[in-house]
Amino acid sequence: MKLHEYQARALFAEAGIPVPASNVAFSASEARGVAEEIGKPVVVKAQVLVGGRGKAGGVKLAQTPAAAQEAAEKILGLTIGGYPVEKVLVAEASDIEREIYLGAIVDRDARRILLMVSGEGGVEIEEVARTNPSAIHREYVQPSGVLDAHQGRRLGFMLGLDWEQVRKFEAIARSLVELAVRTDASLAEINPLIVTPEGELRAIDAKVNIDDNALFRRPALAGLRNSEEETGPERRARESGISYVKLDGNIGCMVNGAGLAMALLDVIKLQGGEPANFLDVGGGADAAQVRTAMEIILADPTVKLVLVNIFGGITRCDEVARGVVAATTGLDRNVPLVVRLVGTNEEEGLEVLRDAGISAYTGMVDAVNEAVSRAAA
Repeated sequence: MKLHEYQARALFAEAGIPVPASNVAFSASEARGVAEEIGKPVVVKAQVLVGGRGKAGGVKLAQTPAAAQEAAEKILGLTIGGYPVEKVLVAEASDIEREIYLGAIVDRDARRILLMVSGEGGVEIEEVARTNPSAIHREYVQPSGVLDAHQGRRLGFMLGLDWEQVRKFEAIARSLVELAVRTDASLAEINPLIVTPEGELRAIDAKVNIDDNALFRRPALAGLRNSEEETGPERRARESGISYVKLDGNIGCMVNGAGLAMALLDVIKLQGGEPANFLDVGGGADAAQVRTAMEIILADPTVKLVLVNIFGGITRCDEVARGVVAATTGLDRNVPLVVRLVGTNEEEGLEVLRDAGISAYTGMVDAVNEAVSRAAA
């Protein structure tokens, strides 16, 4: 779950990370009011959960409250990355001497939090990794989830900060790690963390992504979800417990198991087709869940065919087959359906599907070849 910058800034402030004065505004007049309260030049920033805000004209400097209102009027009329801008962050502008990248991420292979820093802040860390990987310094947090003081100081000195700045940097880095642990964040990032001409350190951007799987124990954070940023199918999938990601192809995919779903996408691409989505209904999906998944897939008008890939382990294939047949009855859209079914009671399941006039296979490649051929017709 991604948070807006204004929400992430609030978490930073609670954690003791120095952030400039700011507030969110939902209209140009509110933006002017926030700028008047701050009483200094401000930056007006679009609040959408996509990158590239600056390039799209979604970030503007304003020297006066009137200029802030004018900037907000322009930004609130934008659509960035397909999302209309409905609110802006108005934040105190800062003089910048240096820009630093500081981010805490979950390294799943190491099963620990990894702290990454770079003296090349203000740009995407992926770009730094590609063009100048030696500029990125890394430090694994202790298994207890605590950044030791000597680790933070070492990173600060590697950035070339002076002793007083290193002390401040170490405190900020420690607070960022504590925030990541406390919120179950998969990413907590400051880009950039600036050094002002006076030697102060301030976080002038904030990014926090929360692990969806931890939201059951973080109800206060779950309430920050921005459902208006989701498409209708994405929202319905989440509410139904279905993992769904929209892709660019025309073959709708329904699979029970994330690994099996990834394998199916690879085979479709290998055979010359293009998947329209990633969709995992889960191992114990019933007829109602399958129908919901079908409706989510068919809400995408680019889908020309649905390919179902089911491995019946605990779930019996004949039950799955009956669920697929029942789920496809009375849908608003009728598109060709190809099913790959293998596992417990697969012969009975195949018979159910074929009796219903549905193409059914036990081999994934065979099913994919038919799907790709029919989708291209």
